[in-house]
Amino acid sequence: MSSELHHDLELYRVIDANLNRLKEGIRVVEDIIRYRYNNQEISLKLKLIRHKINIQETENLLKSRDVNNDVLASTIESEFYRINISSIIIANFKRAQESSRVLEEIYKLHSEKDSENFKQIRYELYSLEKEIVLTYYRN
Repeated sequence: MSSELHHDLELYRVIDANLNRLKEGIRVVEDIIRYRYNNQEISLKLKLIRHKINIQETENLLKSRDVNNDVLASTIESEFYRINISSIIIANFKRAQESSRVLEEIYKLHSEKDSENFKQIRYELYSLEKEIVLTYYRN
């Protein structure tokens, strides 16, 4: 296993941004399912996934955080609009799935166990996305 991660502070910046994105995306879906639909079972599944996201390198992540110099911090036009709750759910699932994939790939440099964890999280999110969309948003 490569130790490149420990020598590249900018990789911690990638991890930090994607951990935040992953947790935030899941939380948006979790809260909609919990409070709008009162679905305890799916809400709990989402909560348990969030709790699988546990990285011990908090100090390095915080040291690498640099929101003031994020070259894409401004919001693009398409991010301002959602047409309905379904579009919010799907956008946040996609955000979480993409972030999970980034983390899976980056952690291949450092920890096979963490990489595999993010892969499993991604697959769980694919399944839950299907379950939620087909349950609540069928045409």
